[in-house]
Amino acid sequence: MASPAIELRKVSMVFSGNEYVLRDVDILVAEGEKLVLIGPSGEGKSVLLKLIGGILVPSSGEVIIKGKNLNRISKQERDEVLRSMGMLFQKNALFDSLTSAENIAFPMREVLGASEEEIENKINLFLNAVGIPQARELFPDEISGGMQKRLGIARALALNPEIILYDDPTAGLDPITSRMIIQLIKDLQKEKNSTLVAITNDMMRAYQLADRIAMIVDGELIITGNEKETKAHKDPRVKQFISGLLEGPLTELN
Repeated sequence: MASPAIELRKVSMVFSGNEYVLRDVDILVAEGEKLVLIGPSGEGKSVLLKLIGGILVPSSGEVIIKGKNLNRISKQERDEVLRSMGMLFQKNALFDSLTSAENIAFPMREVLGASEEEIENKINLFLNAVGIPQARELFPDEISGGMQKRLGIARALALNPEIILYDDPTAGLDPITSRMIIQLIKDLQKEKNSTLVAITNDMMRAYQLADRIAMIVDGELIITGNEKETKAHKDPRVKQFISGLLEGPLTELN
């Protein structure tokens, strides 16, 4: 494995007193790797993504990004590390009052202080990269769900991040659009050789995207491997989840 871009060491997250969402999670994500997180709703996938992205602080354990422990470095160093990451939130988190072009420009103005000429060039570059140049002057509520997702990806990439986090990038999209969005994500990742961590519960899209798959359940993170290894995994929780079976340990938990 190449040197890790992301490392979690014994990371736990506790909410509401003593309720563990994640317990002693260990994982390495190599530079340029595509890791997909799966698992039942409410088990902590988005929490893990936000821990990696520095939005949440773990109750215990270490989150190490590009060799730097997020909780043991100065604010300036932490800000620099976080600027190397981009994130697509589940509902895109677009600004309704800004046009598509303005949504992409926002982080470049706020974070980079880029010149207007540079911003203009980047807007055109990323709108073309995600295939929606026609949406430039349109507001988010004037474009389709699939185009909103493409716009969210463009904004997540606006700062040229080395690490990109995707929270359910195909949620609410039809199967054809979902497949196109995942292919777009793969193409952009390959072009930049970025490190990618994504959440999805659509197993077809997980297999399409992932180098490795990991399942979060019962506070654990289970590395299930690539598509072939995941389909052959012996853990009954993994088998039930990927097969969509109504009976099994996951159903019993509910």
